[in-house]
Amino acid sequence: MPTARKPRSGSLQFWPRKRANKFLPSVNWSTIKKDSTKGLRGFICYKAGMISGFVLDNTPDSMTKGKKIIVPLTILECPKNKIFSVRFYKNGIVAKEVLAKNLDKELKKVVKLPKKETNHEHLEHANEYDDVRVIIFSVVKTTGIKKTPDLSEVSLVGSLEDKINFIKANLHKEISALDIFERGKLIDLRGLTKGKGLQGPVKRFGITLKSHKSEKGQRRPGSLGPWHPARVTFRAPMAGQLGMFTRVVYNNKIVDLGNSEKTVFKNIKNFGDVKTDYILVRGSVSGPAKRQLLITPSFRETKKQAKKDFQLLELR
Repeated sequence: MPTARKPRSGSLQFWPRKRANKFLPSVNWSTIKKDSTKGLRGFICYKAGMISGFVLDNTPDSMTKGKKIIVPLTILECPKNKIFSVRFYKNGIVAKEVLAKNLDKELKKVVKLPKKETNHEHLEHANEYDDVRVIIFSVVKTTGIKKTPDLSEVSLVGSLEDKINFIKANLHKEISALDIFERGKLIDLRGLTKGKGLQGPVKRFGITLKSHKSEKGQRRPGSLGPWHPARVTFRAPMAGQLGMFTRVVYNNKIVDLGNSEKTVFKNIKNFGDVKTDYILVRGSVSGPAKRQLLITPSFRETKKQAKKDFQLLELR
């Protein structure tokens, strides 16, 4: 009988496997080539829970085309976002940052605000810089989640002149997710997975359990490595932190979006009521309820996901 061979358990693409430093990850905005949004390229939202949706499948060449099917949906609560500051980039680094005026008092709990307000004359001389981005924060006090807002740096759509015009028009206004995203578009959701604490190598890396007669434990690797080099390498599956990792869920189809005044989501487990704007995406999203997420345009759109078309009929 030939020697049994098996690929190693656990991908080394995700390394080190430790807790992330912040809830909302940074985004390499230069990788997003196609703009499917308006104004902002990103938006802060919160995971509420999941629900079943009764939809009409209008996808071309689908086996269920013209039929009514049930698909899993994730509810994302999207409170209004506001601009915290404007960053001017020169040669790939932040050359100047302009703080918005009349910021909310809750921001003092998150960041140390300067005593003096920054002069906004840099917006008139933006041609001296290479790029302009904004730091946005969520007006989360309008929801029942918490009071402390989250902040994240977001890129803008269009040329440098278009970006400046958008900033001037929305510098002290609340921006809605309904003005940025549309039904049927593909989005990526960036955030952290559910934290599971200290876990063994079987759950953490998916290694096979040893025989019940084996010595020194079943739920551990048979060998930690050779005699030389005389150390345990990082490739050996060991116990450690699992969860609270930065992950991206690509190509989520927006099935429906709207305001809580029209469609009411109440008594969601571990969340409560949706009180602001919401987005329904097909499938699951990483993280527990109330986890903050960053919505961005699709980074690598696929034809299979883009052609899917679902018309929401009923929520169950």
